Amino acid sequence: MATDIKNTAHAVEAAAVMRLLPARPRLLALGEPTHGEDTLLDLRNELFRQLVEQEGYRTIAIESDCMMGLVVDDYVTSGTGTLDEVMERGFSHGWGTSAANRELVRWMRAYNDGRPASERLRFAGFDGPLEITGAASPRQALTALHGYLAGRVDTEVLPCTGETLDRLLGADDRWTNPAAMMDPSQSVGRSAGARELRLLADDLVALLDTQTPHLLVAGSRDDWDRARRYGRTATGLLRYHHWMADTSPARMTWLVSLRDQMMAHNLLALAERGPALVHAHNSHLQRAKSTMRMGGMPLEWWSAGALVSAQLGAEYAFVATSLGTIRHQGVDTPPPDTVEGLLYALPGDRCVIDAPRLATALGERLPAHRVSPWFGYSPLDPAQLADIDGIVFVKDVAQS
Repeated sequence: MATDIKNTAHAVEAAAVMRLLPARPRLLALGEPTHGEDTLLDLRNELFRQLVEQEGYRTIAIESDCMMGLVVDDYVTSGTGTLDEVMERGFSHGWGTSAANRELVRWMRAYNDGRPASERLRFAGFDGPLEITGAASPRQALTALHGYLAGRVDTEVLPCTGETLDRLLGADDRWTNPAAMMDPSQSVGRSAGARELRLLADDLVALLDTQTPHLLVAGSRDDWDRARRYGRTATGLLRYHHWMADTSPARMTWLVSLRDQMMAHNLLALAERGPALVHAHNSHLQRAKSTMRMGGMPLEWWSAGALVSAQLGAEYAFVATSLGTIRHQGVDTPPPDTVEGLLYALPGDRCVIDAPRLATALGERLPAHRVSPWFGYSPLDPAQLADIDGIVFVKDVAQS
């Protein structure tokens, strides 16, 4: 058994990852089992650099606000702004403070310097404008979409004026009130104004779609692509706010499902543009159904990876990251009867594992599911090995 498992392990490099796959996928997703560890992000950076240089990937997408990510994309493609400004304004969830994320952006800008537009790397956030404490106002996305259309189509076909949107939106703090996450009655998501905004957003997106031939002639495809992002974000946020105001037991299932749906829609749009590298938590990229407990309630929903995989098939690949220890977080040597324990016994500090071959080597007797001593770390579910294309295993994660 030990020899069989050892035969599934290879050095961590792009070539080893690509050998796991029948062909280069359009979306190659690398997951992580915990956030905030630069050791894992440094590994991501090196692996993505190799995949860009050797396999021709031209977009790097991470689990960050899709609207804020436009600031980073402008910087890496054309040098707009400064690196300090971009790290402050271009990331959600606090990711802009990460030294590894800063190095990723710096390298992407350096890579693009002097290259023609067709060869430049693009950056994308693919998360919605959502935080644990709530959701953003739909103002930015809605007004940007309206502004794009107002400058390119006849006024009489617009479903509303900018002044109407502004009146219905009201003050942004109505939408971002953190109390609404725990108290549905504090949400404006089912107010009369919010219901009207949902209809108007739907009409603006429909107008964008029906005017596509004209819009592509009247402006750049890149501007049109951004407008589609504004539309996806506006409708997604209004839908999310609608369910924040819900009082039924299905409320939290809807909210976690809608976040991953927004992620999936953004990833599918990136796939239309060309081959992309994706990085996020394993739970957002896995093909199996996601589960968690929140407030004592069990939740089940399909992740962004599951939704994308259902549409792209073999054009979507998922490589999970697993780890042995994060001692500064109380995650010590894994038990030997877990997946992490079996991999921890292998020689070397890190390796790429052929997950389907590992599942075959283990046979019907699955290892135990490792119990996490820290809520911020999610061990691999042994039952999901067959749904993973590969595993990057890191034996020990040092404090950043």
